[in-house]
Amino acid sequence: MFTLTAFLIGLAGSFHCVGMCGPIALTVPVRHLEGGKKMGGILLYNAGRICTYAVLGLVFGWLGQQVSLAGFQQWLSVTAGLILLFGLLLQYLTTHRKLRLSAPGIFTAAVKSYLGKLLVAQRFHTLFTIGVLNGLLPCGLVYMGIAGAASTGTVEKGMLFMTAFGAGTLPAMVAAGWFGHLLSLGIRNKMRKLIPIMVAIMAIMLLMRGMNLGIPYISPRLNEQAPTEFIHCQKP
Repeated sequence: MFTLTAFLIGLAGSFHCVGMCGPIALTVPVRHLEGGKKMGGILLYNAGRICTYAVLGLVFGWLGQQVSLAGFQQWLSVTAGLILLFGLLLQYLTTHRKLRLSAPGIFTAAVKSYLGKLLVAQRFHTLFTIGVLNGLLPCGLVYMGIAGAASTGTVEKGMLFMTAFGAGTLPAMVAAGWFGHLLSLGIRNKMRKLIPIMVAIMAIMLLMRGMNLGIPYISPRLNEQAPTEFIHCQKP
């Protein structure tokens, strides 16, 4: 169920990917290629993105597992939801209230610099690396996926969550690479406006999950297995 949720989040949010990552997708060195080689290059680039997402899911799934083992899985879900809502608030303030925030950008600047060099080189064998680096760039949709991966509470589920999330973004990103010249700036800007809605839905889902309401799939009781496991451990 959680993998389907992740896939649908990626699929629904993939319009945002086209809006935000579209410029990079349009400069990926595949436009001069034809037929199967062009599609192979596009898939190679996107495979790099998804591999980065999988590694991020593994890392944050592990962090979520440590919190879960400490007995704070419920609070982890609530915290993740609140962080997403706070991020939406910051985005609103920076966009509509002209608030300027200076975030640490040394790592991002290094990634962008190396990414730029690879894009200028226009070499087929660098497409996977370009995708890997693109997956490391700041993105609200990826942050949403990371929050979901951490809330799964296990390494395996965290990695699967982000892999499914990346697979959900694949159709739109492949289309952007193939038909990118047909996407105007206005269309990409309209697509970009969808992401706050997706982040808000994900935040609400995480908050409900952490509230332990006993609603199957949406807000299951996270600790209902604990007493049984404790009893079994106490048997001689």
